[in-house]
Amino acid sequence: MSSLSEIRQLFFVECEEQLEELTDGLDALQDAVSDGEQDPETVNTIFRAVHSIKGGAASFSLDAITRFAHVFETILDEVRGGQQELTSELMREFYAASDYLAELVSLGAAGDEPDAAALEGQIERIGALSTGEDDGEADLSDAFVPVSLDFGFGDPAGDDAVQSDGFSIRFVPSRALYANGHEPLHLFRELETLGTLSVEALLDEGADATDDPETPRLSWSLTLETACDEEPIREIFEFAEPHAEITIDPLPAAAPAFDLSAFEAPSDDDEGFAPPAFPIPSEGEAPEAGSDVLPFPADAAAPDAPASDAPAPDAPAPEPDPDAAEEKKPGAKAAAAKATVRVNLDIVDDLINIVGELLITQSVVTQAVQEAGLQNGTRLATSLEEFRSLTRHIQEGVMAIRAQSVKPLFQRMGRIVRETAQIAGKNVRFVTEGEDTEVDRTVIERLVDPLTHILRNAIDHGLETSETRVAAGKDPQGTVTLSAAHRSGRVVIEVADNGGGINREKVLASAISKGLVAENAVLGPAEIDRLLFTPGFSTASAVTSLSGRGVGMDVVNSEIKRLGGRVSILSTPGEGSTISISLPLTLAVMDGMVVDVAGETLVVPISAIAETIRPKAAQLHRIDRTAQMLNLRNVVIPIIDLGQVFGYSTESAIERDGVLLLLEDDQGTQRALAVDRIHEQRQVVIKSLESNYGHVDCVAAATILGDGRIALIVDIDEITHRGAPASSASASGPDTKGVSA
Repeated sequence: MSSLSEIRQLFFVECEEQLEELTDGLDALQDAVSDGEQDPETVNTIFRAVHSIKGGAASFSLDAITRFAHVFETILDEVRGGQQELTSELMREFYAASDYLAELVSLGAAGDEPDAAALEGQIERIGALSTGEDDGEADLSDAFVPVSLDFGFGDPAGDDAVQSDGFSIRFVPSRALYANGHEPLHLFRELETLGTLSVEALLDEGADATDDPETPRLSWSLTLETACDEEPIREIFEFAEPHAEITIDPLPAAAPAFDLSAFEAPSDDDEGFAPPAFPIPSEGEAPEAGSDVLPFPADAAAPDAPASDAPAPDAPAPEPDPDAAEEKKPGAKAAAAKATVRVNLDIVDDLINIVGELLITQSVVTQAVQEAGLQNGTRLATSLEEFRSLTRHIQEGVMAIRAQSVKPLFQRMGRIVRETAQIAGKNVRFVTEGEDTEVDRTVIERLVDPLTHILRNAIDHGLETSETRVAAGKDPQGTVTLSAAHRSGRVVIEVADNGGGINREKVLASAISKGLVAENAVLGPAEIDRLLFTPGFSTASAVTSLSGRGVGMDVVNSEIKRLGGRVSILSTPGEGSTISISLPLTLAVMDGMVVDVAGETLVVPISAIAETIRPKAAQLHRIDRTAQMLNLRNVVIPIIDLGQVFGYSTESAIERDGVLLLLEDDQGTQRALAVDRIHEQRQVVIKSLESNYGHVDCVAAATILGDGRIALIVDIDEITHRGAPASSASASGPDTKGVSA
């Protein structure tokens, strides 16, 4: 990859950051507008983000981005200049402009050109919001009115008047300036809009020809004649300042042209002429009251005398203050920022795989040491424990590299909500919570489609129209909340709406009409809710651009199951619905409990285990020949025998003096998993079965143990949610015939 291509790629990476800042600013501004407040600082932040994208795009001749961003920032400049007032309508246009700008950036990154007609239409649409006629250029004709001061030295407006307003600028770029995609030429062109600019390029003659060719040798000396103050100049250099040494000094004021004839020596014929007297008192003498004599300070030095605070010739020079030197050093502030390194994601994925193999090797060594019968405390056992600890730290560090916050995903969903609300004709307020929650990036990438379907359903089916909401005594504006949080070693993402809830009568009627359920079937609320995940199911009476195909929630269910997660629904009629997605934090490594079931070794994810129990006979209650219950702290909990689930044994593990693993899901529902014996807790490397073999019921994945054997990782969600209680419903695939335990 050439150097220019690398810089171009870096520009688009930074564009994503600027777009994220733009979205954050718009969200903050929307809240301020809703509260009837104005937030000038946020407007400035949004303006700078758009301006930065425009400047970088111009450097790479991305005309579409440059043109649209210029019109966009013109409107923003009018808002921050007080020429326009922020309204809800204007905020909607800003959101639409932000979405289109993101689309242009995406097209530019892919090397594609936008549709010319669509581009012109968007430019015309956003440009129509402007209240000025100068394409966003500020009219300063009324901003500054010069005042003439007559000192009696002649006409200041005459031919001899001298214009001296302006600044002398020295611009010395660093290597980082070009690495970040900045181009001095564009900065100088921006300066030209403030006044008359003259530029002189300076070559570093002292640089060796063998020096690094990427190290800049050119610096510039600029003279800008302008009536503006220093602040607009600083704004132009704002993003380049951390990567360059920039000195801005006012130009020295030129002396006015005086008519010296007024000061010619008088002739003998001139009578009454006397030069003004400025008597200077002697040192320490006070002038008389009311006189024109200026006091001479006693501690002032004579013109030719050295300054009083100057060191004596033989006095040692003062020690320099290192802190002060650091403050004056150019770029010192920028160096204090946290350094980051961008790494190719393929390299990170390879590193993840290597760490996985390292964990397997550690398990093999541990197994070999145990088989050798070495006691704890030996040198080998101690070294093995250190090896295990280091492996754990490496694994956690590598996983932290691949983890990223869900914020970009949530911001992307904001655009989906706005578009869906516009199509559905509903007034929707979108709220996000827990944007800093970190998840494996692989999980985030595969959440786009499921969340898109859920949000569209929440708006199209969940929220009522404004008229219906008002009639029901609700706020005419519906709310959709997207949240994320870490719970019990998993990440839980929820989409909640305050709409009318699930119309279960309509759902059941639709399922009967499609032949998915028998006409005489009697289903509970949880079982009816699970019908929403059946392939081909839809309650829409007609196919629209939003719904009616019957593939939405089925896609959600299938994709979440592939990620090792589950989907659950909690709905209250008249109050709204919440769809919860529970996912593992990573798809590479997990903590598991290695158990024995009828002679077979299985792995149970430890994040699902609340506690382990060796039950007493008095705690066990049999309902029929197969079903057993556990009475734990006055709570009756159903027991699921893992050996019977997989067909390893027809005899219950409890009858073989087994152990119970108490499981608890996000809704607080408890199950007891019966196994024969617990071996140990260890980290296991997740190996996909679907990509290497195929789907196996009740199995999430597989792993390799220390002795080289393959052990299956139990799909706790599928096992425990086949019989969900009536308080909640969880998707467990196409099978909807589960019965509550």
